[in-house]
Amino acid sequence: MRKNIFEGDYYEADFEKLDEEINRCFTSRFGPGDLPIKRHKKIKGIITPNDKYKLSGGGMAWSYKEIAEAEFSKTYVILGVNSKKLGRKFACSLENWESVFGSVRVDVELANKLMEKSELKVDEEVQIRESCIEVQLPFLQFVNKDKLKELRILPILINCEDYEELKKFGEVLGSFKDIIVIISSNFSDVNENYKPFEHNLKESVYDMDKKGMKLICDLKSKEFFDFKKDKNIKGGDAIIIGMEAVKSKGKLLHHYSSGDVNEDYEKFVGYGSLVFE
Repeated sequence: MRKNIFEGDYYEADFEKLDEEINRCFTSRFGPGDLPIKRHKKIKGIITPNDKYKLSGGGMAWSYKEIAEAEFSKTYVILGVNSKKLGRKFACSLENWESVFGSVRVDVELANKLMEKSELKVDEEVQIRESCIEVQLPFLQFVNKDKLKELRILPILINCEDYEELKKFGEVLGSFKDIIVIISSNFSDVNENYKPFEHNLKESVYDMDKKGMKLICDLKSKEFFDFKKDKNIKGGDAIIIGMEAVKSKGKLLHHYSSGDVNEDYEKFVGYGSLVFE
């Protein structure tokens, strides 16, 4: 069992408090404003932020509202980036994942099939070091409360910066039916080591992120790969794979940053919520 390591830091560790926290994410000024309604549409994937809920939870709610209102998927493939750059290029987990809302089962059958057709390998150790997949699970469980026993995931961390390899893996992933791809990624991370503009920092970074999101929505994966190289978008390689897997144009749902939450534009992270229909 992969333990939930980041509870109490990224999100509430208590069942009822976490349920309340996610409810607030949907109804907050940064969220969609209301809770999901009944399932009535089909989607192929989402891009969702992966920061602490008090910062990125509103953006996550925008993305997960799409999951909640779409037909339930056999498996949710969650793509994140191995930021420590350790281990395999494409690393999956076959262990079930612990969560405040109860454990989540991994689709081992899908993992084995994908490993046969790609460079995907099992690496449980690398999963312990990353928060980007774990933080998605409570939201995924929250919007699938009526399907928890049937809920299956396939967590995959990416440690590859070669466009052709990313593209190929995405194409193989996209050959499987009955999946929804969840791409766990923030956008530009402005900090003491990365300040891309001297003037109008907030507005310039927002415009830059929107240019990247436009490339994503238009499925221009090579252009986005080139675009994101020096933009400090830590989940960019997962986005490339997701774009190639869904092969369906995207739509921007919401865009803001941690700076809008804590009113600090010297150090902030951009959040983009997108859906592929």
